[in-house]
Amino acid sequence: MKKVFVIGFIAIGVYACSGSETKEEKTQELATEAAPAAAAAPNTSPDYEKGLSLIAQNDCLTCHKVDEKVTGPAYRDVANKYPDNEETIDYLANKIIKGGAGVWGTVPMTPHPTLSDQDAQTMARYILLLKKK
Repeated sequence: MKKVFVIGFIAIGVYACSGSETKEEKTQELATEAAPAAAAAPNTSPDYEKGLSLIAQNDCLTCHKVDEKVTGPAYRDVANKYPDNEETIDYLANKIIKGGAGVWGTVPMTPHPTLSDQDAQTMARYILLLKKK
């Protein structure tokens, strides 16, 4: 059983790292997917574009989409679960940097220890902008 889990985990890692999309293509894909959110949260916030770019530059789109659960929860589901305040931003930024499991199921989120606190907070603010009003 352990072998199956290890092989599966390795296969997911290889798949996640083998994407051939450019950063620009990933940003455009996410922006297109997030377009319905523009009505609820106009992209006039400086955190919208910066967060969108940071998410596209990292491996986030491997496990998350705006409105669709993939390996991890949809960004809009995360936004709708939490209040939009500094405490939540700090909590989500910490989760982005340190990873974890248990809130959305047993599959662990990959840590991103090379991200700065500021970038992780910007990503969290972007996600919270997707909240349905």
